[in-house]
Amino acid sequence: MTNPIVLSIQVGKPKSLGTSDEATSPMDRMWTSAIIKEKVEGPIWLGETNLEGDEQADLEHHGGPEKAVLAYASAHYPFWQGQLGLPDIPFGGFGENLTVAGLTEADVCIGDTYEMGEVIVQVSQPRRPCWKLARRWKIKDLTLRVQNTGCTGWYLRVLKTGYIKDGDTLKLIERPYPEWTVERCNQLIHGNHKTKLEEVKELANCTLLSQSWRDTLFEIIAKGEKPDTQNRVIGPNE
Repeated sequence: MTNPIVLSIQVGKPKSLGTSDEATSPMDRMWTSAIIKEKVEGPIWLGETNLEGDEQADLEHHGGPEKAVLAYASAHYPFWQGQLGLPDIPFGGFGENLTVAGLTEADVCIGDTYEMGEVIVQVSQPRRPCWKLARRWKIKDLTLRVQNTGCTGWYLRVLKTGYIKDGDTLKLIERPYPEWTVERCNQLIHGNHKTKLEEVKELANCTLLSQSWRDTLFEIIAKGEKPDTQNRVIGPNE
């Protein structure tokens, strides 16, 4: 199998969007986000917390070393373009920094470590899509649909900084948790935990999983039941 590649790189800074705080439709009210990413050409610097030129509006839920870069599978675009009736969704349309060919959530595991251009990156967690994705496309249930399909994307932490560019391959150099694909993690966190607490404990003990995810899993274990995040997404006031 050939190595997966980076098809496109996108960055964005927070922007004020919407028309008015008094707009009748919630989708038209004012909001701030950096979810609208624009393609960049040529080598771009990837630091420990973000790509050069990329920022986040909500630093509580986005960004930082554990979520330095968001990757998304190019293979999902034809599906969403058909489902949403939006044939012109560009790469970056799901807020990702890296649009990747040759990988999906079924292929990527927690702790997977890749060489990419000059850098080394490591899979830290699945993405938990927030409400801003729905606002981006003015489709009320889009965030929940992304969550329920498992077509979420995944976050990367940066182990070695450097320059990357379109066309760089992602060479897998380490896979410590082959049993924990991003797909399986998504199914577990959004499924019925009551019958799967042993799996929850196993995943919680994966030391290369982001601390925020591990904290959530430990809360599930403590409660002995699924949390109130079941079939929910991060709201505008969270």
